[in-house]
Amino acid sequence: MENEREVLEWDQFGEASRALAAQVWSSGFEPEIIVCVARGGLIPAGAIAYALDLKSLLVLNVEFYTGIGTTLPDPRLIDPVPAHHGLRDKRVLIVDDVADSGRTLQFVYDICGEYTDQIKVAVLYQKPTSVIDCDFVWKPTSEWIAFPWSSLPPVNGESNRDN
Repeated sequence: MENEREVLEWDQFGEASRALAAQVWSSGFEPEIIVCVARGGLIPAGAIAYALDLKSLLVLNVEFYTGIGTTLPDPRLIDPVPAHHGLRDKRVLIVDDVADSGRTLQFVYDICGEYTDQIKVAVLYQKPTSVIDCDFVWKPTSEWIAFPWSSLPPVNGESNRDN
């Protein structure tokens, strides 16, 4: 159905992020740095970093979705753009909330790939439409996802999501 939603509540998010961290740990992959894809990946990346007792995080601000189901032609980095030299030869775990089309994750993967070949990707949700097959997935879904951190309108009553 067109209006079907996968709803993630805060308490379920806690369980999901811990389960995702356990998948990473159980695989034997020990990341040295987490690259979080902002904005959606910020909260999952922080939770996974705590669960893995990892303090090294790099935030990449990527813009692709401009609204529900609307995107720019291609993902792009937006300011501030950090230096990526801290990735050189490191074991990198890229974290985002969802692999929808997967194009944002592929974009970030390619950036990280300029510095290391030890890269894994973790997401809460992966859709069958994703061009990237994530290494760690909490739950596959075909539905649009309502995340607890983005399901309510901004407190200022405005939204820049369409800009």
